[in-house]
Amino acid sequence: MDKLSIGFFTDSYFPEIDGVSYTLRHWKERLEERGHEVFIVYPGSKRYDPDEGEIPVRSLPNPLYRGYNIGLPLGYGKLPELDVVHCHGPAFVGRYGRRYAAKEGIPKVYTHHTPIEEYVEQAVRSKRIANAVGRIYVPIENRFLSKFDVVTASTGRMDRDVEAKKLTVGVDIDFFEPCEGSFVDEIDVERPVVGYSGRVSREKNIGHLCRFAEGFDGSVVIVGEGPDRPRIQKMAGENVEVMDFLDRERLPEFYSGIDVFATASTGDTLGLSTLEANACGTPVVAADVEPFSRTITSQNGERFEFGDTGDMLRAVETALGNDYSTRGTAEQHCIRETIDMLERIYEEETVGEVKEMYQTA
Repeated sequence: MDKLSIGFFTDSYFPEIDGVSYTLRHWKERLEERGHEVFIVYPGSKRYDPDEGEIPVRSLPNPLYRGYNIGLPLGYGKLPELDVVHCHGPAFVGRYGRRYAAKEGIPKVYTHHTPIEEYVEQAVRSKRIANAVGRIYVPIENRFLSKFDVVTASTGRMDRDVEAKKLTVGVDIDFFEPCEGSFVDEIDVERPVVGYSGRVSREKNIGHLCRFAEGFDGSVVIVGEGPDRPRIQKMAGENVEVMDFLDRERLPEFYSGIDVFATASTGDTLGLSTLEANACGTPVVAADVEPFSRTITSQNGERFEFGDTGDMLRAVETALGNDYSTRGTAEQHCIRETIDMLERIYEEETVGEVKEMYQTA
């Protein structure tokens, strides 16, 4: 296909470490390996110096979600000439990208990463208020999404009134693979070890792991940072280790070294870390909620009833005693397939745009 100039517009990016930040960086690298030019437009931060192709916009701290910034882009002078706009969030930077695409008459693609309404409860600390906000917010996002040429989602399903193409975020199975040497052995915890790596925030329900640990004859290792970490540290018992984020280069060691990866998250659209653990040969135990009700099967782990620590213990014990084809599951979400799909989407939309121009000329 022709080489394209692609703009990613995101409301979530480094220095905050989360699945969206890493996903966009990996997509950029892989697309550039194929000859495309990729720019990432994101809320700027004094704590992060942009690399080549990264374009920060003016921002302010997010008062509702500590650690993140709210982008406040003004004008289009900093933007290069683009062939495709690909937005990765529904807030100010995502809307900035959509407006730019409409102004220039170029294709607009949107990828659904995060169900925003599920994060509201953490900000307002009230389920009743969060539900009310969600009822107002979702129709607003529906209208926003309706203006895109293509909408994608990790599982092909999203609670929005739009048709979404399935586009998994992609696992780098060449990087995430079983490895010798274990970060877990270095910290000297008793086995078996149940581990979690990711953002420490309310919607991840990491407190559930702490309550599970009270009845578990083994250790729980929680690796990550985020606004809920102080509460989790207070909850952690003697057999729970709460540690800082690991450098990405050490994550395969972590995933390979633990016996089970566990999550009770209700705020994921795919759960990339679960598939990274699978790629490293480790089974996953997850709450029986979306997306894990689809992605975690008898081939790569076990599911438990959300909120039931006894059922979580059963699931972990089952996972410890079984063999799984975890690597095969991860290969179904290989990042090479993701980049192939992205190129097909971009090509279909740009070719369609050219045809439409000729038809109306």
